[in-house]
Amino acid sequence: MTTGKIQTKFGDIALEFFADAAPKTVENFIKLAKGGFYDGLLFHRIVPGFVIQGGDPNTKSAAKRSTWGTGGPGWTINAEFNKNKHSRGVLSMARAQDPNSAGSQFFIVLKDSNFLDGQYTVFGRVTAGIDAADKIAALKCDPADAPVDADQAKIVRVMVSD
Repeated sequence: MTTGKIQTKFGDIALEFFADAAPKTVENFIKLAKGGFYDGLLFHRIVPGFVIQGGDPNTKSAAKRSTWGTGGPGWTINAEFNKNKHSRGVLSMARAQDPNSAGSQFFIVLKDSNFLDGQYTVFGRVTAGIDAADKIAALKCDPADAPVDADQAKIVRVMVSD
């Protein structure tokens, strides 16, 4: 089983991937993580009691703040909707209007959000460290749900192991 870890300033968030339910999505996330894509990016969208979202390469630059939430890896992957529910601790892919527009952005569900089921690809879950996600969710944000102190919302590193 493939597992992963998101290192944050508030501690590590341990992950377990659902390769059987979303093989291409897991493969894409692992490829990006192993290439260092996520290292230094931010959880740029923070909605307490809902989700923290990260994985946008535009967040490496404070000067690009107005574009946070719009970046990706340069490709998209098709949705892999599955039976897994958007319950607390679930890892799911963010996307634009088109269901097949996910690329690198992902979110961690903070509170059961079953209205997302069948609309976003669940590809893993937090196995330990959900408290770190909760601490990120408690950060002060601007009206666009972006962290005011971006450094506190940084993804230090994402690691995966087979």
